[in-house]
Amino acid sequence: MEKEKMTELARALMELDEKRVYQLVDEKIKNGISPLDIIAECNEGMAGVGDLFSAGQYFLSQMLFAAEIFKNIMKQLEPIMPKAEASTSRDKVVIGTVKGDIHDIGKNIVVNLLRGSGFEVIDLGVDVPAEKFVEALRETGARVLGLSALLNFTYPEMKTVVEAVTEAGLRDKVTIIIGGAPCNEQVRQFTGADYYAEDAVAGVNICKKVYS
Repeated sequence: MEKEKMTELARALMELDEKRVYQLVDEKIKNGISPLDIIAECNEGMAGVGDLFSAGQYFLSQMLFAAEIFKNIMKQLEPIMPKAEASTSRDKVVIGTVKGDIHDIGKNIVVNLLRGSGFEVIDLGVDVPAEKFVEALRETGARVLGLSALLNFTYPEMKTVVEAVTEAGLRDKVTIIIGGAPCNEQVRQFTGADYYAEDAVAGVNICKKVYS
């Protein structure tokens, strides 16, 4: 992404200039700029952060910082989101850290990147049992399920979730993505998931591919 072609807000977010980002968001709100237009600019900035991360120029700490800034922006915009815009149909993703694991840093980065990319994310949190994933898929009609884990002894639980989705008759309707430290192609094959994401950016790109 060419820095020169980015909006000032997008560039400030990509450069992790937290103070300037909040100033620009405040100015846009005061000037009556649509919340969705502000989110679109932030999405551009988050995409830039993702590109820098993929290129090895940013590390996990920078990704996490950018995600936190974006999260704060979303909290600020939520109360002023027009009803017509808030109800706009968006592609849905159900995501959570599987049962037995309470780590959520990686998951939270993915959640914020997805939201920045325009997805509606149903974040179930951590230590999520298989039946809760199934329930969320049924209620939302989401076509993508993201399973996160950091502890290597919890990846069998990912297989349990995939089996539960299959038993519920939803498997052919849902693309399942796994991610986290223990995940690789062997784990993907073991669990029966469709994809494994090497990092947060890869996970977002898979979701975009599913809904394209």
